[in-house]
Amino acid sequence: MAQHIRVILEYFHPWTNSAGFYYAREQGWYDEIGLDVELSTYDPHRGDTLAYLNRGEGQFGIFPTNRLLVLRERTDGSSVIGIAAINHGGMEAIHAIKGRGIETPADLSGKRIAMNPTPRGLAMVKHLIQANGGVPEFEVVDAGYRELEAHDLAAGTADATFGSYWAWELLLNSSVPDEERIIWPVDDIKAPLYHSYLLGANEAFAKENPEVVKAFLDVTKRGFEAVAANPAAAAEIYEKTIPYFPSYLIKESLPLIATTWLYEGKWGVQQEHYMEAYAYWLYDNGILKDRDSWKTAYTNGYLPVETKQ
Repeated sequence: MAQHIRVILEYFHPWTNSAGFYYAREQGWYDEIGLDVELSTYDPHRGDTLAYLNRGEGQFGIFPTNRLLVLRERTDGSSVIGIAAINHGGMEAIHAIKGRGIETPADLSGKRIAMNPTPRGLAMVKHLIQANGGVPEFEVVDAGYRELEAHDLAAGTADATFGSYWAWELLLNSSVPDEERIIWPVDDIKAPLYHSYLLGANEAFAKENPEVVKAFLDVTKRGFEAVAANPAAAAEIYEKTIPYFPSYLIKESLPLIATTWLYEGKWGVQQEHYMEAYAYWLYDNGILKDRDSWKTAYTNGYLPVETKQ
C-alpha cells in the first residue's frame, strides 16, 4: 500500500507556484515510488503551513523563509526545517498608477500604501523606499489579507499597494489599462536577497524517514524541472485544480513563475548567501533575535546528490 504524504501549500488556494508537485503527481511519478501525495491548502483559522507542520498535521509544506526563521526561534530551533528552495527571489511587487506622483520607488515617501502591515512587510517597504533614495515614511492602509486591485487605486483607496505577486494576481485583467499601471517586482528595486518560498518538512518526520524525504524530493525536482522546461504542460492540470480562475491567468503565470525555480540551472538548492543575507536583514529590522539562526534552519542534505552545493 502506498504511503500517504500530505503537502500543505502556501496560500489560501493552489496557484502556479506549486506546478511541479501537480505535474509530478499527474504523471504518476509519486505513485512509482510508493507515495500517495495529497496537496492541500491550510485553514487560516488553524494557522498557516508552518503551524500545520509544527503540529505534525502534514509531512511537507511550502512557506516564506522569514516565517520559518521566526518559528524556529519560538520553538527553540526544532519542529520544521527547510529542505529545498522553491523560489530564488521575491514574488511581491509595488503596484501603482501613473499620473499620481509616483515615478520611482523613492516617490512612495509620504504616500498611502495598502498592505498587510506585518513587521516584515513594513520593514520591506521602508527598505525599498530608502534603498531608492526616499525617506522611509508612509501612511499604511491596512488591507489585511486582501490584495487591492488597480480599480481600488483609481478610486483613491490608496496611492500604491505592496504584497501582490507580479507573477499571479497582478496579471488579472484590470479596468485600468496596462500602460497606465506601474508594477515594480521587489527584486528590481533593491530588495534584499531571499528565497520567497521554501519547501520544508516536519523535522521529526524527516529525521525518522530520510529515504522517504529523499525520494519525495527526487520526484518533486523532476516535476519542477519538467514544467520549467515547458510551462504550458501544467496549464491543463490547473484548469482542473482551480477552475474558478481564468485560463489566461494560468497560462500567463506559468512561464513567469517558472523563471524563479532554478538557480544556475539547478532546482531546490537553498543558497547560503541568500539565507545569510536575509537573516541578517531580518535581524537588523528587529524581526529576528539571533542573526545566525539561519545556519540550522535548513539543509540541502536530502536533495539529489547532483543538485547539492
